[in-house]
Amino acid sequence: MALVQLDLPDPMALRGRWAALAAVRAAAGSGERCRALGALWHYDDGHGSWADLHHLDEGRAVLLGQDRNDSETYYAEAADFFEERETDLLAGAPDWWERPVRRARDEELFLGFVYGFDGSVWQRAEYELDDGFASVRLPPLSDERIREGVLALASHTGASHTAEAGLSGPSEESVDALIAADAEVDPALVTRVVPVGWDTQAGAAAARAFLAG
Repeated sequence: MALVQLDLPDPMALRGRWAALAAVRAAAGSGERCRALGALWHYDDGHGSWADLHHLDEGRAVLLGQDRNDSETYYAEAADFFEERETDLLAGAPDWWERPVRRARDEELFLGFVYGFDGSVWQRAEYELDDGFASVRLPPLSDERIREGVLALASHTGASHTAEAGLSGPSEESVDALIAADAEVDPALVTRVVPVGWDTQAGAAAARAFLAG
């Protein structure tokens, strides 16, 4: 069965944005929702929707996850649990897609989408159902999404801190500088974005974790 080609950025083009969000979340004390674990980059929205990017050898990668509410594709255990028809997310896929999928299943995570990057293009199995990827709204897909997420988190979560310090929240320029650092982040860059009192050392460390693996 033929695979469907997708229009998504090169995996490494996501690093600066993913690391920027991870920096702010870690500084806020919620770093488990956006982080790098070696060659695995994780994001979740705190409500059951998630995406993991696994970097493999030879520039290959696998992006997989699920939208808790909108994924209409049910793979393996999910099909049995929800008593829905199974969508084979690995139909026509090469063998190297299987290891990240197996890891997710071992962790008892349901899958709604599995995308593979072969070093030049992204692909997925062929199906007509909505797999929920668009609904996850993975922030690192665009600078705009990262700006929205970081500004909302830093301004709203730390509203009391910013008010006490006489600040209105981070500027877009400071967020863009955090993104442009491409994970080469120091505490000073994080300080320009987050409210007073947040852990900028933890934020910088979380961002720099994206340089490993």
